[in-house]
Amino acid sequence: MTKSPVTRQEWQAVLILSLGFGLVGIDRFLISTMYPTIAKELDLGYGDIGSITGALALAWGVAALIMGNLSDRIGQRRVLVGSLIVFSLLIGGSGLAAGLGGLLLVRVVMGFADGAFTPASIAATVNSSPPERHGRNVGFQQTMLVLFGLGLSPLLVGFLLREGVDWRYIFLIFTIPGLLIAWATWRIIPESPKRDAESSSVSDWLAVLGHRNIWLLMGGMFCWLTCLIITSAFMPSYLVDHLKLSDLQMGSIMSSIGFGAMAGTIILSWLSDLIGRKPVMILGSIGALAGLLLLNQTGASVPTLFAILFMIHFCNNALITMTVGPIATETVPMALMTTASGMVIAAGEILGGGLAPIIGGQVAERFGIDHILWLPIIMMGVGILLCLALKETHPGKARA
Repeated sequence: MTKSPVTRQEWQAVLILSLGFGLVGIDRFLISTMYPTIAKELDLGYGDIGSITGALALAWGVAALIMGNLSDRIGQRRVLVGSLIVFSLLIGGSGLAAGLGGLLLVRVVMGFADGAFTPASIAATVNSSPPERHGRNVGFQQTMLVLFGLGLSPLLVGFLLREGVDWRYIFLIFTIPGLLIAWATWRIIPESPKRDAESSSVSDWLAVLGHRNIWLLMGGMFCWLTCLIITSAFMPSYLVDHLKLSDLQMGSIMSSIGFGAMAGTIILSWLSDLIGRKPVMILGSIGALAGLLLLNQTGASVPTLFAILFMIHFCNNALITMTVGPIATETVPMALMTTASGMVIAAGEILGGGLAPIIGGQVAERFGIDHILWLPIIMMGVGILLCLALKETHPGKARA
């Protein structure tokens, strides 16, 4: 396949969509670093924190399903700009919450805006890229969520809190950058082809579900997000309560999630442009399962735990990116790309983001925190079988 030259329109579009998704990452994960401070001031318990986290995930999933289809009808640019404006204003609004109810309401609406942006941004990235760079460009765009949300924002929040900045003002910092990105998105991102208005959302969803890959990808997202949620939400307790590590040791180990996810998303997505989507999905799921099995047997060795957790998310975040990005959008006709990505995201967020933490909490309560890793281990085993059943979607490899 002859490679297309990188145009100014391509790199500008990928850059602005990447910055937008980085803001989504900050939007979603910024509050996590501030939970201890917020909980003290607003008198929140662990159950309240879980409710706030789950509420955003459920809203994200519902929005991805509904707004993904809407963006195919009215154009991706309108959905992208609208969602950027809404969650930029609401991230500042989080600092105005006076209690659990207000914070829940803000996070639900914010999750809806985040969920609307996600599938539209993925489809817009694919539309702005030639087929031979779908994987690389979507991988770069998707990695900004973990780089900004799990890598840079915790460092910034820690510094600002140490300097005595009130947590409410920290939220406000990100409002203006979000509005600037919304303006740049309207200027740079071209309008996408619109879906025929005569068809209904239900008919679009049914058309997408007519592709076997979509069913497999929806199941895969349940597996990948179970791994992400369990290892990110319950690993701190596993490391401190089960392995008896200090908070400082725990923090250094947990940082491997962001670094591993960033590296894996870029490298494995780029590799899929060279060898195909399916081989990378199979290798990634096997690698994540091997890492989870090793993690379950590893003692209190900080370097070893860091390396293993890095490997797990090196593989797992690439699986997430490939699932909602290149494979989902390449499976269906261009007019249904955002609908397809939105349906896959919805299945993962509602089940993996909403159901997995509930099941994980019950496992930890009934059997002990030391058994928590068996849930992602089982789901990753299922994920390998789903990857083996996938049809190759890379334009060049699929024709071959």
